[in-house]
Amino acid sequence: MMRFKCITGALSLRLGLQIQRKDILCSTGAWYQVQRHKTCFPNNFKDYEGLRQLYNPEVPNYFNFAKDVLDKWAEKEKHGEKSPNPALWWVNGQRNEIKWTFEELAFHSRRVANVLSGPCKLQMGDRVLLILPRIPEWWLVNVACLRTGMVLIPGTTQLTARDILYRLHASKAKCVITDESLAPVLDTVAPKCSSLRTKLLVSDRKREGWMNFGELSRTASSDHVCVETKSEDPMAIFFTSGTTGSPKMAEQSHCSFGIGLTVNGRYWLDLTERDVFWNTSDTGWAKTAWSSVFAAWIQGACVFVHQMPRFETTTVLETLCIYPISTFCATPTIYRMLIQEDLSRYKFQNLQHCLSAGEPINPEVIQKWESNTGLNIYEGYGQTETVLIAGTFKGMKIKPGSFGKPSPTYDVQVVDDAGDVMPRGSEGNLAIRVKPHKPFCLFSGYTDDPERTARCYRGDFYLTGDLGIMDEDGYLWFVGRTDDVILSSGYRIGPFEIENALIEHEAVAESAVVSSPDTIRGEIVKAFIVLKPEFKLHSQNELITQLQNHVKKLTAPYKYPRKIEFVQQLPKTLSGKIKRAELRNKEWGIP
Repeated sequence: MMRFKCITGALSLRLGLQIQRKDILCSTGAWYQVQRHKTCFPNNFKDYEGLRQLYNPEVPNYFNFAKDVLDKWAEKEKHGEKSPNPALWWVNGQRNEIKWTFEELAFHSRRVANVLSGPCKLQMGDRVLLILPRIPEWWLVNVACLRTGMVLIPGTTQLTARDILYRLHASKAKCVITDESLAPVLDTVAPKCSSLRTKLLVSDRKREGWMNFGELSRTASSDHVCVETKSEDPMAIFFTSGTTGSPKMAEQSHCSFGIGLTVNGRYWLDLTERDVFWNTSDTGWAKTAWSSVFAAWIQGACVFVHQMPRFETTTVLETLCIYPISTFCATPTIYRMLIQEDLSRYKFQNLQHCLSAGEPINPEVIQKWESNTGLNIYEGYGQTETVLIAGTFKGMKIKPGSFGKPSPTYDVQVVDDAGDVMPRGSEGNLAIRVKPHKPFCLFSGYTDDPERTARCYRGDFYLTGDLGIMDEDGYLWFVGRTDDVILSSGYRIGPFEIENALIEHEAVAESAVVSSPDTIRGEIVKAFIVLKPEFKLHSQNELITQLQNHVKKLTAPYKYPRKIEFVQQLPKTLSGKIKRAELRNKEWGIP
């Protein structure tokens, strides 16, 4: 039996492993040494223009990520053909840690696979709702579901009883896996879900009506034969963030993410076997699957995880200093919070590549981060339904405010409402060409909802639901969601440009711009603004005038916010995206 390297506290009891603590990292051990010079030169390609020639994936009839990717890396480890980077490196606030090689990841995940198909009595195709924080068991269940052909449904730990009930009813999940914090909530809704058969608890303690994950895993066999899955078989269902309505169930196949996310890992993240990659996303969202499972492990890179139950800017910054993280990806909200700190106090000696995704990032944030760290932030644009649609890639000129150029996976165009391609410089629907051939790395559809799926398509294109512009150089610019555009006195005004202008003012920490009814103009621009702490006692009337004049200087004058309301916080989805629809409905008196 293989020796397990390290584990911490409760997990040692759950899986019977050893404990190791590191108070000082970045000082010994050759495996994590990375280049110390900040560079924008790509590792895996020469330039953007050559990406489409390089990206030519083959999609076999049968594909399983656990068998065809993860187990191949484990074999290379056995034969000394892979750098000694771990597959998973987990730490917590006490700097306890776990490091698993690909071989150890395979060992543990095979045991969990036997738990799912044995005591849990689940079969290939059954749906499993997984609601866990950033703990190693989350990754084990992910890989175990791949091995057994079960359909994984991740959920954030911030879900309420109502959220969980909605997901169980909509998905018809047969099994739920969670920890002690949410088990009581599950017990209140489980009797209302006829499809739910098994409840699996990740805890050191037993609970009535629940099977114990650790107890079963410790005694399970590590011998397991991976099932044969077709490339187009369903692999996972991700509930969308629900910015414009109730969350939809976006179904991804084994090949759409397992092969399609090569473009993310190899070209946008530009990872190698030597990299240590930290993606801060919540485990409930597709971005974690994007970056903390498929994209990184396609490249054999180390997935770094900080448990971080609560987000703290100092924890993030100190982690980037202490650990040899070479690549870092976070949402714009996190970067906006990080630049409020005194970044001169922190030295990121190993950090090479910074990226952002989830929503548009303000140019002001990119500029402040670069001036303090020497590193650009490379933006990526995608959806739960897709892999990377567009992005800024290493070696590419960065245009502030643009999220880059189309990724080599898709033919991205700006089209009108009839699906016809629009001239460069025109505002329209951001879309992906699906005819004559639908890209294999586009979602299979919204589960059990063919009508909602059909509404995504127009002519030869899949419509993302976002509005944008493609300039003469092929760069893409985000205008807003189709529902977010403001029509005032005949002008079409996108909220993002105004929000970009507002955040450049020294008093603004965050803002959201929506339409507000007006008897003369039909609609006018209203800004909801969160002030920085040092400006909260200033005269609000004076600040409103200053901010309006500030926007007039940076945008066309008709775009300035005629109404401004200062708020303590902005409403956001569980994934951290601003819920402009909620603010807009409030303005229009829509319940």
